[in-house]
Amino acid sequence: MAKRTNTRIEPSFEGPSRARSANGFSVSEEDRVVPSGRRNSRGKAKAKSGRRRARGGRGLFGVFGRLVYWCFVLAIWGGIAAAGVVVYYGAKMPAATTWAIPDRAPNIKIMSVDDKLIANRGMSGGEAVGLHEMSPYIPEAVIAIEDRRFYSHFGIDPIGLGRAMVTNVLGGRFSQGGSTLTQQLAKNLFLTPDRTLERKVQEVLLALWLEHKHSKDQILEMYLNRVYFGSGAYGVEAASRRYFGKSARDVTLSEAALLAGLLKAPSRLSPARDPRAAEERAQLVLAAMRDEGMINDKQQAGALSAPATRAPSYWTGSENYVADTVMEELPDLIGDVRGDIVVQTTVDLTLQKLAEKSIRRLIDESGRKLDVSQGALVSIDNSGAVRAMVGGYDYSTSQFDRASEARRQPGSAFKPFVYMAALEAGRTPDSVRNDAPIRIGKWTPDNYGGKYYGKVTLATALAKSLNSVAAQLTMEVGPKAVVEAAHRMGIDSDLRSDTSIALGTSEVTPLELTSAYVPFANGGFRPDVHFISKVTDAKGKVLYQSKGGGAPRVVSADVVGMMNSMMAGTVATGTARKAAFAWPSAGKTGTSQNSRDAWFIGYTANLTTGVWFGNDDGKPMKKVTGGSLPAQAWHEFMVAAHEGVPVRPLPGTWKSAPSNTIVPDDVPSAAVPNAPVSDAPSAKPVPPASVGQQPVAAAPAPARRVQAAETMPDKKRVRDADSTASIRRPVPPGDVGGPLKTKNISILDILTGG
Repeated sequence: MAKRTNTRIEPSFEGPSRARSANGFSVSEEDRVVPSGRRNSRGKAKAKSGRRRARGGRGLFGVFGRLVYWCFVLAIWGGIAAAGVVVYYGAKMPAATTWAIPDRAPNIKIMSVDDKLIANRGMSGGEAVGLHEMSPYIPEAVIAIEDRRFYSHFGIDPIGLGRAMVTNVLGGRFSQGGSTLTQQLAKNLFLTPDRTLERKVQEVLLALWLEHKHSKDQILEMYLNRVYFGSGAYGVEAASRRYFGKSARDVTLSEAALLAGLLKAPSRLSPARDPRAAEERAQLVLAAMRDEGMINDKQQAGALSAPATRAPSYWTGSENYVADTVMEELPDLIGDVRGDIVVQTTVDLTLQKLAEKSIRRLIDESGRKLDVSQGALVSIDNSGAVRAMVGGYDYSTSQFDRASEARRQPGSAFKPFVYMAALEAGRTPDSVRNDAPIRIGKWTPDNYGGKYYGKVTLATALAKSLNSVAAQLTMEVGPKAVVEAAHRMGIDSDLRSDTSIALGTSEVTPLELTSAYVPFANGGFRPDVHFISKVTDAKGKVLYQSKGGGAPRVVSADVVGMMNSMMAGTVATGTARKAAFAWPSAGKTGTSQNSRDAWFIGYTANLTTGVWFGNDDGKPMKKVTGGSLPAQAWHEFMVAAHEGVPVRPLPGTWKSAPSNTIVPDDVPSAAVPNAPVSDAPSAKPVPPASVGQQPVAAAPAPARRVQAAETMPDKKRVRDADSTASIRRPVPPGDVGGPLKTKNISILDILTGG
């Protein structure tokens, strides 16, 4: 039996452990069980602080980690989607084994409506030139301005593409392109100009194929020998001979810079069209070459001090203005030209030569005396087909097309749209207005020579081109109604929506102004104005055919009848008497301030023809009005154009009320004796009257005019004539003819640079 002791042994939690008992029982402080509510508060605070620090650190790195993670996931899915798009559109392409480089640039034969040759374009100059044969400045200039990393990228330039994307997105519009020279070559050789994702993907695939199959020098050589340099010149050799009269082998630094600058916009920057724009672009090319170390400061300064000199064109004849326009329109109709084609135009070469002869004769005879150096003529039939277009005095010395590109003030030739808006608002040719000095705010629209007629009908006011009446009508119907009417009829240029629009202060081109008169000639329809009727390949396959027809009505037949009745007075007794010939005709003269521009736009039931005379620098002519040189040129052209054609009346009818009296043309003016009949605003100050008050005539009315005034309708009759209720004719709504066409640029264009 074990020995027992009477001493009780208590477990201890303090001090060092004593020797274990025989049975191994012992307890330490760690074995103490303490209720949770009685834990040490300091320890608890420490634990919480530690957890907070851990959680805070994990949160910062956690957000960054999650961001990296999701970016990585999105990148993977984006790559998969991009690969899918590439595979999808790549599968629609022919097998790569069938791809081949076309042999040469195609020839484009441009024919007249009567199957006479107008021009040959496309080849325009010659042979292919090896990269090491041409002037070394040419490839250097092209690389510096178009693709400075050409020799380092693999056909696609991610850096350049990224820069273009950022610039375009920040700018909100397409201003920079990201395509490499290889991509541009692929597009020019194989693809259509469609701005689609499919076209962009195929362009990239073809660029990679070109880089795989050909060396960089071969790609650059092919590009330079095939790219379009404007004015019908394909390839650097053709362009060198076209612009400088020399081979690409002999091109100087300044000339190379000019050629390289054309690639951004060949037609717009062509020195044949705009020498100043071409030179400014060439200066940018020289700066880029200097930045890339291709030339030094001395070479750059030398090139800037000796700009490229342009050789006279070896193309002569006004038909080349037509050929240039055809070349610009072709890509929109058939895409890139990849083989020899024949273009059938609407132009009558006989009429074209007659128009050119008339313009040149009048300038030769009167140019020095009247300070006039340029003229333009456009003639359009009722279907919208252009029958003749002369863009200047001499194509060989200036290829700038004043018919389709020069924007000039039309003066009173714009007034028909004012009167048309007034008729649509309820006025008639018999409506009466008081022709006298008026003031609109601080503006006083004066008649030519300060000559005023007092009470006149709208028919007389338009025939005499009275500025005060046109301004009154614009105030009545509102400038916006006038602008809408002009746009509806065919004016595409931006127009200022203020009262001065009554006198034609907004600039337009002769082509669009003439086309806007066509609805008056054909009964109220706006056709598609066009130069090309058909395009065929060398084997006769039709690539494009003008459909014709389908012209929307833009003005009612009744309004057309009233307008034709009024504008016939311009030719019969008004400012364009020199234009009159055997056919019933109508039209309107126009003369801008100080005779800077002189116009006559007139028409028969067969043709609408517009003529402009002036100077490229805007220098005033010596008293040239729309009723002088333009009316004479119009008369000569229209007489020849209508020879042997059965006479037809103008569309629409209008019979004036019995009380209507036209003010005779030969009424003398006491203020301006023997004043010429014209329509230009006068610079002579005339005491104005406020709008809405009775204006005061500039001079006492002679007896003959007083007698005419006594036969005018009374005030009640005038109000009736002006009231909308007095006319029960349909008026076209403001959107007749559909909205104006605008060029849409997609987000793809902005992001990819086209």
